Amino acid sequence: MAVEAPNPADLKIVRYPAPVLRQVAEPVSAVDDDVKAVASRMIELMHEAKGVGLAAPQVGLPWRMFVANWTAQPGEDHAFINPELLDPSRETGPHDEGCLSIPDVTAEITRPLGITIRATDLDGRAFTMTDTGTLAARVWQHEFDHLEGVLILDRMTRLDKMANRKAIRAMEAEG
Repeated sequence: MAVEAPNPADLKIVRYPAPVLRQVAEPVSAVDDDVKAVASRMIELMHEAKGVGLAAPQVGLPWRMFVANWTAQPGEDHAFINPELLDPSRETGPHDEGCLSIPDVTAEITRPLGITIRATDLDGRAFTMTDTGTLAARVWQHEFDHLEGVLILDRMTRLDKMANRKAIRAMEAEG
């Protein structure tokens, strides 16, 4: 982990065009108390914002970690540390996506319908999950994109870019 852990209480969701959103995140070297505290705070922020996922770069940390809860059920929060995406399905499909760091912007994003993810959990154990066509696969890919410095803005169609141009320019002007 190249960046020291901040006080988790100080974390907040950063907005586009914050430079950290365009950085490739650094691997997390160990699952320690700081990582667990940051993940816990990220889960709180995700729920407060009514999101289904939140990546560390979205709270200003260039760490390869994200949290997600694609079921909206209590107790279904997951942390993915140093995730890898494997075996994307050949079948793709479009679906509307938004982003907590790019409020008021949605776009139809085409992604593989199924994918496998391999990561480490908050107990330091490696795990693998596969999803074929539900929201989980989409959430994993969206959050993984954040770890690569990729935003939904990069995956939008030209039509979606035009439809959201005013909101995007307003954020860039504030940024």
